[in-house]
Amino acid sequence: METDGEKGFWLYDLRVETVLDGRTPVCRHVEGESFRVVGENLVFDGPAKISMFALASVLPLLPAKQRETAADDWMSTDAEVACPDPHCGGRLRIVREDRRWFSHAATTGLPDQRGTPYWKEEE
Repeated sequence: METDGEKGFWLYDLRVETVLDGRTPVCRHVEGESFRVVGENLVFDGPAKISMFALASVLPLLPAKQRETAADDWMSTDAEVACPDPHCGGRLRIVREDRRWFSHAATTGLPDQRGTPYWKEEE
């Protein structure tokens, strides 16, 4: 995919928020606490905390959720991930937000195609 002649790709920024919807948590799940996924970074605002076990259950899904998917693909339609403790009612809801363009040159590790890393361009 190209934008203004530059090869690259779009990724969604994500918000991952704790939801209980009346269910009882066993692990530390506080309804409404959240973090964002911006590019490859997890961004925590304020004093938000998350169980490392719950985080482990959602991490493998985040890169796929950032990418464009077909409208009927389950990655497009399903948004909640259960806490891995079978007795816990906590869920993590993944919400797609804005899209962000990443150039291939700013994100590749291939030396002959590499440009300025995207995270240095933001400074």
